[in-house]
Amino acid sequence: MSAEQKKTAAFFDVDGTIVSTTIVHYYVQFRSYLLPSFFRPFWIAWFTLKVVYYFFLDKVSRTRFNRVFYRNYRGLDAENVKQLAGEQFETYVRSKLFPAALDHIREHQDRGELVVLVTGSLDFIIQPLADYLQVDAALTVQLEEAHGKFTGELTTPPLSEAEKVRAIQTFVEQHNVDLAASYAYGDSRADLPMLECVGNPIAVNPSKGLRQVAIESEWEISEWTIGGK
Repeated sequence: MSAEQKKTAAFFDVDGTIVSTTIVHYYVQFRSYLLPSFFRPFWIAWFTLKVVYYFFLDKVSRTRFNRVFYRNYRGLDAENVKQLAGEQFETYVRSKLFPAALDHIREHQDRGELVVLVTGSLDFIIQPLADYLQVDAALTVQLEEAHGKFTGELTTPPLSEAEKVRAIQTFVEQHNVDLAASYAYGDSRADLPMLECVGNPIAVNPSKGLRQVAIESEWEISEWTIGGK
């Protein structure tokens, strides 16, 4: 009896690769909805100062940034925020999708290849997108809950850098995937380990650091926009 034929997969980062968003955008959308309208301008002004800190922290370590940033969710009602995430997909996220990303996802699906989202974004934010795209799996992170509220701590390490590869390796073992024949799409240096673990890496709208690596490694580089392909 011959061994089962290995499958090909396409692993997609989400923020900056499939959609023109970041985990900061999602949180601001939630907070803006939950806050009284008269208080929003003051909160936005205050939060903008924190964004400067987050920007530099992200430059140092995406993993550290994710862990610190998600503490902003501490004390928020879990069910309320999850419900808002579903509404936010329709009112905000869908308009941020890159048409070229949708085309590439469909091409992989038409060829019978597995499509997997691999992202440091939260599970309840990504699930509506995963359902819309009809992908085979979404590898995400979860916030810890206690007494119906988020604690601000993740239940697992942030899904960035080497952790993305660990998550992919687990998926590969469970689904008999051939990484050498597979694809990965990412936009930042935090995606570099994921891109390096497959045979067909594609740098999408790459950051300066990732672009340099992609050029030196002779990887495919794609520029995707909201208004075009």
